Amino acid sequence: MTTITAPRPHQPPAIVFVHGMRTSSRIWERQVAHVRALGHDAVAVDLPAHGTRHGERFSLARSFEVLDDAVASFGPDRPVVLVGLSLGGYTCLAWAARRPANLAGVVVAGCTSDPKGKPVALFRDVARLVVAGGGTLARAARWSARTSVAAWGTFARGAGSVPGGADTASVLPGGTVTATTAHRPGWGIVTDALSQLAGRSWLPHVRALDVPLWLVNGARDRMRLDEQRYLAAAADAALVVVPGAGHDVNSEAPDAFNRVLGRALADFGRGRGATLGA
Repeated sequence: MTTITAPRPHQPPAIVFVHGMRTSSRIWERQVAHVRALGHDAVAVDLPAHGTRHGERFSLARSFEVLDDAVASFGPDRPVVLVGLSLGGYTCLAWAARRPANLAGVVVAGCTSDPKGKPVALFRDVARLVVAGGGTLARAARWSARTSVAAWGTFARGAGSVPGGADTASVLPGGTVTATTAHRPGWGIVTDALSQLAGRSWLPHVRALDVPLWLVNGARDRMRLDEQRYLAAAADAALVVVPGAGHDVNSEAPDAFNRVLGRALADFGRGRGATLGA
């Protein structure tokens, strides 16, 4: 007697959300709820040195292990979509460039400017002084740090947002900025992250992608500098600019971001070779 095995039902891709620098998985609460309501499984991870992993040091290699584990948690054959903001976006692009077989698509925000040049180097070097210094040196470094953070923050976000959570408050879902008792990574994460990111171009990672890529930026985010280059480098990409939002686009304009995310997930379900509808 021949046994006929019924085909496995189609499962929508699972979603892995990756946060920005000096914040945590908490920033994705509205997005996790939204995609679950659409029928997707989802998890928001904490990168090394953040949230539940605050005891670790940040590195891209360790971040890749975190993503490996998150993706594997959905099963070996489950298609997966990555969604990343800022540092999380750069991490997602680098991880996706390894072309994992079950990756269905990538959505990144606030990471379409190559992290290089004097502003990034200054931010990184001042952070090193804060971590290592003592006495007069430490006081001078802390003063320089405050000045540099203000200048870099203004550059990154335009106005009114917190770049990747790198401020003295936390951005909660809905764009509300409040004080929090949750662990907030210190300056060590800045030195570790920028030492690995600074001076490198992420365009080769974009060119290596063999899945659709959606770039989402807030209109006021000054880290959009290279968005057209990123768009042109990708084989299959769309760019969406959210009016009125800054660097933390998912927290500042959660409803708009969720609509874009829904469109991206629908796009990732299309047949390969179809034309992207931005």
